Amino acid sequence: MSFDFRGKVIAVTGGAGGIGSALCRRFASGGAQCVVVDIDEARARKVAAELPGAGHLGIGCDLLDRDAVEELFDRIATDHGRLDVLVNNVGMTSAERFDVRSVESIERELDLNLLSPLVATRIAIPLLRASDDARVVTTVSLGGIFPLGETPIYTASKFGLRGAMLSIALDLRDKGIRAGSVLPSATDTRMLRQEAVDGGNSMQFQDPPQQPSDVVTAVVGLLDRPRLEVYPRPSESRLVRLAMLAPNVLPRLFPLFRRRGERGLARYLEDLRRRGLARRTDGRWELVEEA
Repeated sequence: MSFDFRGKVIAVTGGAGGIGSALCRRFASGGAQCVVVDIDEARARKVAAELPGAGHLGIGCDLLDRDAVEELFDRIATDHGRLDVLVNNVGMTSAERFDVRSVESIERELDLNLLSPLVATRIAIPLLRASDDARVVTTVSLGGIFPLGETPIYTASKFGLRGAMLSIALDLRDKGIRAGSVLPSATDTRMLRQEAVDGGNSMQFQDPPQQPSDVVTAVVGLLDRPRLEVYPRPSESRLVRLAMLAPNVLPRLFPLFRRRGERGLARYLEDLRRRGLARRTDGRWELVEEA
């Protein structure tokens, strides 16, 4: 059965980013009213204004500010009285290695990637209960299954988020709220491009990055047929889950994965250069900001 987007109220955090904006466009094209939530209020409003249909809202919100999150859902309650779908899509990563990064940056990444989706989901519960068909969809990552040695804090946040959302889904399923997660691999967004030019986690580039549209397809499939988890690239998910059956062999597997990933990273950077999205200056890569 296909999910009927008509008249649904859907909030998307990280809604002005590559994946978030693609999700909002798909939802709006189906007749949903989207609440585009992003820390960049101007971008959130721009995305909302450009969506097909009417009744969309762009809201600037720092999801680490509890008062701001409360105000966000109070606004949705005032405007709509319910929330049909909450999409927890916000996230960040850093190319800084664990042994040199600040404790404050570690805390911020954990708070944004792990804590903020849990807080947003909890605060949204009364609005979700007011819906006839409430859903929670969370963007996790294959990094929630497979340890990424170069980005352990991202890995920790996604391992935790995956487990928490599995537990929440089991808890809420008999309370009228269906929850599930989508676990994409590396996706061609600004966040990944920044990580690439910063010399970040080469483990992500075993294969060419998927597109935001691949994640959108997975999310829509999850709404069509509720499950605990879906994977935009099932073959990759099977590979990493197989590798995790024997974690003690990872030190021997990592050099193989890393060499392949470094070659994939080099190809991705060249692809960004050809597309006019990155350039190399004085031996260093940097992003070219899109107009």
